[in-house]
Amino acid sequence: MADTPPTYDPNAGWHRGARPLAHPAGSYGGQPLGSAVSVGGFEYDEAALHDLAEDWNKMADEFKQDREQAGVIIRANGAGLEYASQGNADQVRNSGRALLATLTQREDYCRTMANKFLTALGKYAQAEDRHGSDIKQTGGSL
Repeated sequence: MADTPPTYDPNAGWHRGARPLAHPAGSYGGQPLGSAVSVGGFEYDEAALHDLAEDWNKMADEFKQDREQAGVIIRANGAGLEYASQGNADQVRNSGRALLATLTQREDYCRTMANKFLTALGKYAQAEDRHGSDIKQTGGSL
């Protein structure tokens, strides 16, 4: 019997208060009640879309906080006035600028993902309205 590699779990050993960092795999939306929207080949219900957008925005907020802290690295000074201290400080500042650029890209990516789920949520609401109108036209009620 071959050993199977472990499955990645974003919550393993990483907790923030009582709420996990991310939802366990496959947990978004639970069982759809027949009204779900498809995003990238996956189907989500309204609550799941809200949760996903919120999670992506929270992660973006964490990258924003990290960017603010990266400013400390960018402002680093050498320990002394000699060439070695100044050269080391230059390298630290360059590293800080690279870190800041990376964190900015990560924050932008998270905001983009959150916006995709909010857009899908708008499509979900439009579909709900459309289906409600269809039901009313046939004499039914919601």
